[in-house]
Amino acid sequence: MQKNRLLVWSRRVLFIVLALLVLAIAGAWLYLRGSLAQLDGTLKAAGLESTASIARDAHGVPVISGGSRRDVAYATGFVHAQERYFQMDLLRRVAAGELSELFGERALPLDKSHRLHRFRARAELAVKSMPAADRALLERYVAGVNAGLNALSAKPFEYALVGMPPRAWAPADSLLVIWAMYFDLQGSQEPRELARGWFKEHTTEEQRAFLAPEASPWDAPLDANSIAASDIAIPAAPPAWWGKPKAADAPAPAKVAAAEFLNTVGSNNWAVAGSRSDTGAAIVADDMHLGIQLPNTWYRAALQFPDGKGGQRRLVGVTLPGTPFVVVGSNGRVAWGFTNSYGDYMDFIALDTDASRPGQVRTQAGWETPAENEETILVKGAAPVKLIVRETSLGPIREALGRSYALHWTAHTPAATNFNARNLEVVETLEQALAIAPTLGIPAQNFVGGDDKGNIGWTIAGPLPRRAPAGVASTYPMTADDAAGIWQGWLAPEEYPKVINPADGHIATANSRQLAGNGAEKIGDGGFDLGARTHQVRDDLAALGAKTDVKKVYAIGLDDRAVFLTAWRERALATLDAKAINGNAQRTEALALLKNNWSGKASVDSAGYRITRGFMYAVYDILYESANAELARVDSKASMASVSSRWPVVVARLLDQQPAAWLPPQYADWQALQLAAMDRVIKDLTKDGQPLAKATWGQRNTAASAHPFAAVLPVVGKYLKVAPDMLPGDQHMPRVSGPTFGQSERLTVSPGHEEQGIFNMPGGQSGHPLSPYFLDGRMDWVTGRESPLLPGPAQHTLTFVK
Repeated sequence: MQKNRLLVWSRRVLFIVLALLVLAIAGAWLYLRGSLAQLDGTLKAAGLESTASIARDAHGVPVISGGSRRDVAYATGFVHAQERYFQMDLLRRVAAGELSELFGERALPLDKSHRLHRFRARAELAVKSMPAADRALLERYVAGVNAGLNALSAKPFEYALVGMPPRAWAPADSLLVIWAMYFDLQGSQEPRELARGWFKEHTTEEQRAFLAPEASPWDAPLDANSIAASDIAIPAAPPAWWGKPKAADAPAPAKVAAAEFLNTVGSNNWAVAGSRSDTGAAIVADDMHLGIQLPNTWYRAALQFPDGKGGQRRLVGVTLPGTPFVVVGSNGRVAWGFTNSYGDYMDFIALDTDASRPGQVRTQAGWETPAENEETILVKGAAPVKLIVRETSLGPIREALGRSYALHWTAHTPAATNFNARNLEVVETLEQALAIAPTLGIPAQNFVGGDDKGNIGWTIAGPLPRRAPAGVASTYPMTADDAAGIWQGWLAPEEYPKVINPADGHIATANSRQLAGNGAEKIGDGGFDLGARTHQVRDDLAALGAKTDVKKVYAIGLDDRAVFLTAWRERALATLDAKAINGNAQRTEALALLKNNWSGKASVDSAGYRITRGFMYAVYDILYESANAELARVDSKASMASVSSRWPVVVARLLDQQPAAWLPPQYADWQALQLAAMDRVIKDLTKDGQPLAKATWGQRNTAASAHPFAAVLPVVGKYLKVAPDMLPGDQHMPRVSGPTFGQSERLTVSPGHEEQGIFNMPGGQSGHPLSPYFLDGRMDWVTGRESPLLPGPAQHTLTFVK
């Protein structure tokens, strides 16, 4: 009898547990469903001037229309909040140094480093000084954001996971989103400056000129076929650290360089003049390279509003959630795109002190007392952290390399952020666009544009300091007495360098040196890319011939030919000579793969490509190991690759000329060093017991992008990740791709012919995993399929009325 009762109660308990589990799952499901965006219906909107609507197509791409530009801003804010609020929240918190409020003490190091810049305080001041029309547009966007957030039945699911409610959007937050892009696009200049400071202290002037040249044969400037770099003599002796193993007490690198995407930068844009297009209008293409995550950085949209002349203005392209503008795209008359310019926009100025002047420091302006600002960092689950930021007239004080430096950065100017991007919406000509670009409040970018009349051009968009010609001096930390570090205000738009309608009918930039002659000194070198990508894009454009079209221009962004690495393959083949492979099965197999499994591209099925790439980086590891270990003590992101992206050209010259003085003493000759590098590659690729032939590039270059919470949700986390797609492409070619880095969008358009435009991006419109738009369109990006730029017929329409 007792057994029967126990059995009955056990069954009841099990039933109750199962019922509670079902209820919990159902509750979670309903909560998740409640945080999905509203797609259809009619909503009342306070402050609306007329009406507005969000008409989504089958892929969730909206046409956002309104009776006024402010009404469109409201609707844009609404849709951004409903689809991407948590992403927007992270962007403002990254810029302001406020992540610890959500994520606790693990976010404190990043918050402290970002709080040094006090961008929240700067944003509040910038809002107050905005022109009235810009402020009104911003306020309507903010109203739309908060209305969109509040209209959700349940708040975005991420807030349930962090146990915090979302904070309302404020006008300053939209400017913080722009400042977040400064960290993304110019944040590498800080570790680079520190790395170059160490490098200067541990080399002679002659060694620096050789190891960190100002140009390379790969450069493809806009104003010349190449840069006439002098053939710098190889110094008689290398630096003391050259080719040495790291010190015994230095931390071991987590991975060899061959396993990393060292020095990987990206972004390409190019334009073809109307004289070479099938329509007579210019063709503009852009693919901005960023970290690939879920949701994607950009949100696709078309914006429509009255043009003030009795017609309608339509903009199509990508927006940045948190701001109300089309960042890259076409307004029907002019199309434009950006790549990061990598100019010299940050200086480290060493500050002098004197015991007779307590509390003071000497800057270029003389002795001054730094202002002290107390910053309070809220920390989830812990007491707030107080941080004292000391600020000079040049910028905040940063301790590094055993000294105090003023961190002088263009991001600190009041002109660093603004709403001048709205002026691009109504330009009619390329000339007007090139005049507006320098006034944009964004991290300084290469601006490439073209108009419906066939004109094309380039300039720099964003603030440029006016400084005396500095050469390389300003790329190293400087003293308060160094004239190269003095900024005398800011360049006026008419002083910016420009290239308009070049004779060959095309323009291309890809993060490398833009100019060989006049104007180059106004930009400086803040870490230019090697130039191989620009070189390849330029040659691809020339190969299109006298007439071309949007599809052919778009296809350049898919070019994964290994033009740059071809010479490194030849070196690898020469290394594996008959003596080297004699009796060595693995070297013999590597040689066969280099010969027979090489397509000349960064192909997913190519082991030969992966071996070649690994060989180049293994040589880098051998020669720079000691220096990289010391640089890791200076800054976790500092390396010899950040000192100069041109190191492969330098190393290639040494391997080809084989100077005895530069051969590390542990090797009998340069052939032995290269064999040691090849053996490192083979060991790394077979360390898990797999055959060398299985170590393809696709196995290495596999998509790993995910939502920030994918790793902390063991059951449902898999739904917050992309499929492990093998990706063709790599650095130093137009199709830059890595597991978490690559083309954040591909857009090609001829202004006035947007119906021919092509677009794809690595994620869908929504940041919600239950939305049908979460990953919609990703396979077009993976495969490079040509998908339309313009939204299709409306499937859902949400209308706003007064």
